[in-house]
Amino acid sequence: MRDKTHQDFIERWAEYVKNNPDWKKHQTDFINAQYEKFEIFIKNLAKTKEGQEKIVQLYKIKNIKGYKKLLDKL
Repeated sequence: MRDKTHQDFIERWAEYVKNNPDWKKHQTDFINAQYEKFEIFIKNLAKTKEGQEKIVQLYKIKNIKGYKKLLDKL
């Protein structure tokens, strides 16, 4: 089993969910915001030549021709 701090976290999370009926909306909003920020970051990164090269490396893109819209400067 994991350590006591993990078990404590699980118990606190279960208590939070039990006592806060709107927990799911808050969690969904947070997760969606993370995706939105990442999408903005990638779009801004793609605007530069160096950024596009970094995206190719990050996603290990082998077929660059298949990503013409994203990687128009390569």
